[in-house]
Amino acid sequence: MKLPRLPLKGSCLCGSVHVSLSALPLLTLACHCRDCQKLCASAYSLTAMFPADSFSVTGDLMRGGLRSKGREHHYCRSCLTFVYSRITGADERVNLRIPVLEDAAALPPYVEVMTDEKQDWAEVSAAYSYSRFPEGADELRGLMESYSKGWSEPVQPKD
Repeated sequence: MKLPRLPLKGSCLCGSVHVSLSALPLLTLACHCRDCQKLCASAYSLTAMFPADSFSVTGDLMRGGLRSKGREHHYCRSCLTFVYSRITGADERVNLRIPVLEDAAALPPYVEVMTDEKQDWAEVSAAYSYSRFPEGADELRGLMESYSKGWSEPVQPKD
């Protein structure tokens, strides 16, 4: 994977909410669960996990997806773009919706989860696939380590 330039920046559809990230993602994934399908109005959601201390957001946000236990979802109050989520017990991470980034194509999904709920026609070319989720914190850490080793230095322009 080509190393994107930091900071990563993005916004909601109407431009009222802006995000900035000063670190590379810890992991990228596609989630096929029915909640994500409904929250994103798509076959799956695209998420990048970032260190919480690398994430900043400005603009008028509201919480949504209130019936998602253990997850807090944040949307632009004006255009209702799904911007990011926080997961109970994972305060050190923020789960950003990849499509809000200016260079979303730079972060393809490395892992797909919840394939038991996947739409039959939905295809994702991810390195790892799970019917539910990785088994525990150690496996998640291993995926993050493997993902981080895939970054290559950006190509420098010739003078």
